[in-house]
Amino acid sequence: MPDDFVISRNPDGDSTLPYLLRIPLGDGVVLKSREMWPRTAKVYCHRVEEWPADAEIVERVGTRSCVRRGAAIDLVLDRGRENRSQFVMTTVRGQRQVIFWQSARTNKKARPRVTTPTARASGVAALEIVVDSRERYGYTFSDRQATTTRARLDAGDYGVVRHGSLLASVERKSLDDLVSSLTGGKLGFQLAELASLPRAAVVVEDRYSAVFKLTHVRPAVVADGLAECQVRWPGVPILFCETRKLAQEWTYRFLAAAAVAADEERPAARIAADLVAAPPLSPAPPSPAEVRAWALLQGYDVSDRGRVPARLVAAYLDARDG
Repeated sequence: MPDDFVISRNPDGDSTLPYLLRIPLGDGVVLKSREMWPRTAKVYCHRVEEWPADAEIVERVGTRSCVRRGAAIDLVLDRGRENRSQFVMTTVRGQRQVIFWQSARTNKKARPRVTTPTARASGVAALEIVVDSRERYGYTFSDRQATTTRARLDAGDYGVVRHGSLLASVERKSLDDLVSSLTGGKLGFQLAELASLPRAAVVVEDRYSAVFKLTHVRPAVVADGLAECQVRWPGVPILFCETRKLAQEWTYRFLAAAAVAADEERPAARIAADLVAAPPLSPAPPSPAEVRAWALLQGYDVSDRGRVPARLVAAYLDARDG
């Protein structure tokens, strides 16, 4: 058994993770798991202190290799199919440990095989993107026609600045960060700050479908929270862009389009300001009918046809404007 990969049923019937996995590494690593194998998606796992003595074993497979490499455990089973997988250890917000079990197949599905275009975004030859100084492991845009500088942004992680004003900004989030900031209330404050800008968005490095595969929080709570955020702040879209690479691509093109729009709007704003400051128009000259009606009320003798005498028009204007 020490060299076998073993799957048993979780004796805790109330757990949402119905299986136990024993990984033959050292004295044995025991995890709770949602599935028996990552066939269609990454599988969330959780650490267990010990293997139960009365475990109901479901499957036992010999191993060819089980090696820890950095923050991952590579497992190769002694069988023809479904034999290679990996357990990846990470943390949420630098505190809570999270373990995902993935295979080459599920990892490939999570990374769509697409080639992003190399054409400059919105025709901008050299877009300057400001990266928030608090952003860790941020986008570099190294393969895009853009340069980056680091500075403190009032809102978001990546922005376009003109004359000291933040014109557009994008907040980057992993799915775990999105969920924790949503359930903790932080996301609402971030969206309020972004909504104060001319243009802003939130980009998520995952698929929307991943929300409904969450195990450590009810998916309906997250889905409802996101919907409520979009209703309350409709001017700040939340975009799910599948992968980090595609999220960076979307951010680059969004900021370039925002920069072009800002440059186009600046002359229009000056024209609008000139229109507002224009002198008032002179009143239109009175019609003959207006002068005749006034003259009759004042007791003047005036014909109902023909040209109105200039002296009556002058008297009418003096009375109206005086």
